[in-house]
Amino acid sequence: MAEGGAGAGGGENLLFLTDDQLRKGIEAMFFAYRGFTADPDRILDDHGYGRAHHRALHFINRSRGTTVNNLLAVLGVTKQSLNRVLRALIEDGLVEQRVGRKDRRERHMFLTDSGAALERALSEAQRARMRAAYRAAGPAAVAGFRQVLEAMMDDDIRHQYQAMKDARS
Repeated sequence: MAEGGAGAGGGENLLFLTDDQLRKGIEAMFFAYRGFTADPDRILDDHGYGRAHHRALHFINRSRGTTVNNLLAVLGVTKQSLNRVLRALIEDGLVEQRVGRKDRRERHMFLTDSGAALERALSEAQRARMRAAYRAAGPAAVAGFRQVLEAMMDDDIRHQYQAMKDARS
């Protein structure tokens, strides 16, 4: 729930947030992120992986057949960093690369059965946490939370996010 200044409508005057209210929101984001990543971090640690591996698995799963260039754009990492992550996932049999049919220079990424199982375990841990939080907060808070997250995105990132949402529709 909104703190201080909450009126009968349950929200505070959002145009006039104080620095202290904003700081509390920032701190809540930090702690929520710790919670959001805690369960996957434990699973990843058991496999010797980190969050970069999780992000790669997530987006390869969400965009089956994505290219290295697409992953670079979505993840916003260097090619060298992504190559290290992909090399480990490929060597461990979690990701498979296929040569492009139209452009043989392209490498398309797919999860193997083992990769899909790990991605499911990671995402189910996060879905369970989000499901519980959404239920506790209620439908209006869920819609508002999504609006806040989208409003915090830079324009180019918001366009990528929207394109990914549209592709799934």
